[in-house]
This record gives sequence, C-alpha cells and structure tokens, in this order.
Amino acid sequence: MTLIGFHASHEQVSPSRLLEDVRLAEAAGFRAAMCSDHIEPWSRRQGHSGFAWSWLGAALATTELRFGVVTATGFRYHPVVTAQATATLASMFPHRFWFALGSGEHCNERMSGTPWPSKEERQQILGENLDIVRRLHAGEIVDHDGAVKVDRGRVWDRPPVPPEILLPALTPETARRFAGRVDGLVTVNAPLDDLRRILDAYRDGGGTGRTVLQVHLSWASTRDRAEAIAREQWSTNALPPELMADLATPEEFESHAVEVGDHDLHNSVVVSDDPAEHVDRLCEFADLGFDEIYLHHVGPEQRPFIDTFGDAVLPHLP
Repeated sequence: MTLIGFHASHEQVSPSRLLEDVRLAEAAGFRAAMCSDHIEPWSRRQGHSGFAWSWLGAALATTELRFGVVTATGFRYHPVVTAQATATLASMFPHRFWFALGSGEHCNERMSGTPWPSKEERQQILGENLDIVRRLHAGEIVDHDGAVKVDRGRVWDRPPVPPEILLPALTPETARRFAGRVDGLVTVNAPLDDLRRILDAYRDGGGTGRTVLQVHLSWASTRDRAEAIAREQWSTNALPPELMADLATPEEFESHAVEVGDHDLHNSVVVSDDPAEHVDRLCEFADLGFDEIYLHHVGPEQRPFIDTFGDAVLPHLP
C-alpha cells in the first residue's frame, strides 16, 4: 500500500499558516508530511520562505505525522550543523524524521558568498558531506580536509537509531551514483518513462531503500482556475533542472518562466478540476512502485485542496 503524504511548501505559505495546514492534512487522512528547506522563494509572487528547521520542531510536536525535509549542506550549512540539527529532531521524535541531502541550488546557497561550483564539483561535495554526516551520527569525532573542512566535529546528542538519509535525484545519473550510500530516493513527478529510468538507475546502483515521489498538482473548482494557479505559482519550477540549479534570485527565475509553454508546465504540474482525474494520475505514479507519494497543491490556499482530496481522492488511492 502506497503511503500518501502532504507536502508543506515554505515558499508559498507563511510558517504559522503552514503549521495549521499540516494539522488539517493529518485530520483529513494524510499519513505523513515533507517540506523543503529554502531561504528564497522561487518567485516574488510566492512570497514566503520560513526557516524549515524551526517549523519542523513545531510540526513534529503538534502532530503524530512522520516528517521529511529536502536540504543541502556545505554552503549555507556546515555539515556538522546539519548533523546536529537532524540528530536533535530524531532524538526528540524517534522514527518520525528523515532528511534528503542534496547538492544544493544557487538561489538558496548564494547567501554564503561561496562561488557557485559546477554540478560535478557540487556532487563531489555531496559525497564528502554524506560521509561526514554519517560518521557524526555514528558518534565519531570527525576531522576532514577536502572541499569541506571539519576540525574535530562532534554531535553530543544523538538518537539510538540515526535518521534515514535519502537522496534527492532528478536524473538517472545522480540516482545511480549515490544509490549505495543512502537509505532511500526522493524525486519529483515527471513523464512516466523518465521516472522509470530514475527508479531503475537507483536499483541498478545498489539502492535498496524506500522510494519517495513528490507530486506537484493544481486543483480548483474549475479547470481554468486550476490552470491559472499552476501558471501563476509554478511556472518558475517548470524550467530544466540544470538551469534551475544555477539561477541565483527569484527575479532570474521569473525572467525565464515567461518562456514556459503549456507542454512543459503540464509535465511539471498535474492540472485538473476533477478529483477522479487526479486519482487516475496518482495511481499511475503508484503503479511505478513508489513507496510514498507526497501531494503538493501548488496554490497558496491549502484548505480547499486538503478538504477535497481528503474526501474524494485519498479514499480511492491504493
């Protein structure tokens, strides 16, 4: 049975409102939640960017849901800080927290002032960070002298069982490269053949952990309104992944988003006013073999989506 969760979008909703939304999602039947870790939204229209780590503590304390977060380390955060933050949450909320450690995006990491490296350099840094965080979670005192520097790093408060580390991957190459070093895979909705290739690469690379899919969708009472929400809020996220990783500001995202056509938008967002159509699309994703699917309505108003999907979608999913 596929677990269906709720995605909390810090870029689109204020932290206090999002905390209420995730409580509503739990009451509506969503069985888990995940969020992003941004310091910038994708566009000025989205207009928010609460601090994920503060919010996660509150969300875990006020619900019974399991939570995950997609983050990066080595730029804004030193890996020792990431290890400490994740160990603390896992200590307070055993078996209810996981994180996905990625190679980062320029829009979030430029604040550090570090020159933005190439994808290959970022992935080399990710490999070092995965090793550093694992060792810290295991109780080691870590010295490291590579692209990342660590001087006698230590995490004092650690859970008996370390939190799972998943890999965020948008390409088969990334999924295969790190598959054997993580506890699972998380990716986002794409054409079915593309998702099959990512799943196959993860398994071929030695990945044995659970697989997670984040589905961006737009629902409203009319098809036209659902289309408008998708374009207004998420056209900045329908750009090629390699471009998105390198853009530095919401304004840069907005300038490229004007070129996004309907085909690219619909490859990135499932758009429909019909709950039954959303059920069919989500069943297609579940049939690929994903263990968990997190639903992200790309509009800023979450309550109508939560209520409608709780009544008309979740009961009909496998």
